[in-house]
Amino acid sequence: MEQRGASELRGQTIADFGDQWIRYTDNEGFYGSIDILVDALGPLLPVSAFAGKSVAEIGAGTGRIVRMLLAAGATKVLAIEPSEAVHVLRRNLKEAGSSVEILHARGDEIPAGLDLDFVVSVGVLHHIPDPAPVVAAAYRALRRGGRIVIWVYGKEGNRLVVAAIEALRHVTTHLPHPILAVLASACNLWLSLYIPLCRAMRFLPLADYMNNVIGKFDRRKRYLVIYDQLKPAYAKYYTENEVRDLVEGAGFTKVELYHRRGYSWTAIGMRPVSATA
Repeated sequence: MEQRGASELRGQTIADFGDQWIRYTDNEGFYGSIDILVDALGPLLPVSAFAGKSVAEIGAGTGRIVRMLLAAGATKVLAIEPSEAVHVLRRNLKEAGSSVEILHARGDEIPAGLDLDFVVSVGVLHHIPDPAPVVAAAYRALRRGGRIVIWVYGKEGNRLVVAAIEALRHVTTHLPHPILAVLASACNLWLSLYIPLCRAMRFLPLADYMNNVIGKFDRRKRYLVIYDQLKPAYAKYYTENEVRDLVEGAGFTKVELYHRRGYSWTAIGMRPVSATA
């Protein structure tokens, strides 16, 4: 991808999410619960690992994941958000007081040498055309022995659905909000019919995800998940090897992956303790 093109695509994607988070600001219900974080981490890490730790979150949006990290016991969270929705983030996290610091910046602009225990990025890196500088910045911000935690869309076990979404995105990324909202609502109606089918027929595509994640969201949050897939200018669906290469390429070691619900990837890596590792 040409560098100028990647830069323009990145800027448009940031603007798309800024518009989205200004329109849709709340994180109520199961959608905003710590159970989502537990599910995303799977067997890789207990949420108790964040207790008493300093954490940065890349792409904080409206503060959904930040609140989960605080609920898990993190004592300090640096919430990094590049879009104009940063004022929504400040409003939503106002009650957290000094436990949260907000940085209006891109992920590749994280200051080095913060000695953080964790850098977390949930649902963000797959919307960045060139995520390697972001992962490298996370590495520099961590203390030795600190860990990165990422979650991205997966390709394996999801190819038919991915093909359908990518076909739609050729059109939907160019639609104005009112028309896209109607389309997302129509897809949501279909989803309300598909979820009960998945409960009855667990062999259907994405049945595990439907039954244990999105099926627990209320109607408004299911709509938001659909909108989130169709609107942003850039989205990538990662293979296992691509995720591993991204994390290891920044210098992280002891990289572990979890194929969450058969449709996405969670990865954890450690900044080596030894300077010569």
